[in-house]
Amino acid sequence: MYILKTRQNFDAAHFLFGYVGKCKNIHGHRWTIEAEIYSETVQEKGEKRGMVVDFGDLKKDLKEIADFFDHSLIIEKNSLKPSTLTALKDENFKITELDFRPTAENLASFIFKKMEEKGYSVKRTIVYETPDNCAVFEK
Repeated sequence: MYILKTRQNFDAAHFLFGYVGKCKNIHGHRWTIEAEIYSETVQEKGEKRGMVVDFGDLKKDLKEIADFFDHSLIIEKNSLKPSTLTALKDENFKITELDFRPTAENLASFIFKKMEEKGYSVKRTIVYETPDNCAVFEK
């Protein structure tokens, strides 16, 4: 089996609504995300002969996901008062609202699904909140 892996980074803040502990407060990370894809074969013809996919395409697709989050406040929907959310948006802050709590675990699952939607056979996705702490999602 062939496995290809690529990595991207983004900077973003988040907080964990309803959490008891430090992470209930807004804080930021230099997030690192990785995607691993797999295939039993490589392409046999054409310009991509000998490749599973072009690394340029794989990197571009993961970068689109990183750019979606980059320099934003990632929040769970309904975790801020409507007036607070409106005030932040009125100040032109980039807010990324998600249907789930923005934990590393949930982001790994989200990225896995987004890469599948882009047509990849995804083996696993990894989300690092810090250089030493990560969450892995695989099926």
